[in-house]
Formats: sequence, structure tokens, C-alpha cells
Amino acid sequence: MVKLLVTLLIAVLAWKVLLQDDAIELGPGVHAAELPQQEKLDSPRSFDHAGYRVTPLAEFSIRAKVLSREDYSSGRESDLSPLDLALGWGRMSDEAVLQHIEISQSGRWYRWRTGQLPIPRREIETHSANMHMIPADEPVNDILDDVRRGQIVELSGFLVRADADDGWRWVSSLSREDTGGHSCELVYVKRARIVE
Repeated sequence: MVKLLVTLLIAVLAWKVLLQDDAIELGPGVHAAELPQQEKLDSPRSFDHAGYRVTPLAEFSIRAKVLSREDYSSGRESDLSPLDLALGWGRMSDEAVLQHIEISQSGRWYRWRTGQLPIPRREIETHSANMHMIPADEPVNDILDDVRRGQIVELSGFLVRADADDGWRWVSSLSREDTGGHSCELVYVKRARIVE
């Protein structure tokens, strides 16, 4: 039994390493120039999704470079959001900039570090974000499953709040200017497209 567990652990680690090395390279240049688009909803209507009450807070669309992705299968949040995408736009979609920045994800957080800032710190903070993806349906889920680090993606749907009957709540940030805890976007993805 121990040999089987060790073999499975090695296989999972090898699979993760292979996925990380499977990044797409597009070369230098800004590949996603526009800022994410957001429009507040005046009279949002809640709906049920995966056993939770989901309330749209704003219409949302983005074209961005995938800086990193992390899949989740445990924890309550994974019921709604099986993956996070760290996304970059503006100069944070330029590989000439990104080659100087180390990016990682874990525990629903996105982290970056660099020995020397290639662009101002505030630009890194406001032109990249960790976004929790809630696929609206199976076709969207299938597209998100195919997303790889380095690709350009277009996503649209809603920034949302999710509530459970026992009082649990998960709320999206509504700003690209915030950092730290509660600054991630919770995106109900109605449409997804891999551009490059």
C-alpha cells in the first residue's frame, strides 16, 4: 500500500511539473492592452448555482495574459470555483517585463517577486490580479480546463457574491486598485475564449 501511495505521489508531482513547463510563449510586446471592463448592475437578480445563491454585482469582461493557473479540488470554495487564473494586462502582458518577475499561486493567493522592478510596483499591482473562476456551464468549464500559462484569454460574465444557507459568503472585489486580502475577483464566467 505504501508503494502505491508513493507511486501516486510521484505521478502527481510529475504531472504538475509537466503542466508548469507547458507554458505558451508569445514573445515581447503588450498582448492585452485594454483595461478590464466593468459596469455596475442596478438591480441584480440572484440565482442558484452549485448549491449556492449567486448575486451578480457587476458585468465584467477582460482580455488578459495568463500569468499562472492553479486548480483546486478541496475546500468549500472549490464547489464553485475549481481554478484560479492570475491574469495580467497592459505591460503585465509583455513577456519582456514578465521575464523579470517570478509568479506563483497557492491557497487562493497570487504572489509575485522580483529582484529589480522592470516597471513601477503600483503598475504591477493594478495591472494583474488573481481571479477565481466560476464556470457558468460545462462548455465554459471545458474551455477553462484547456487554458495554459502564457496564453491570451477573453472572459466575460459577472463579478459576484456567493452565499450559502449556513451564512458562508464569498464576495468579489470590485476594484483593480486593491491588494492583499479580499482583493481577488470572483468571476462567474459566461463566455470564455482562448485567443492565442
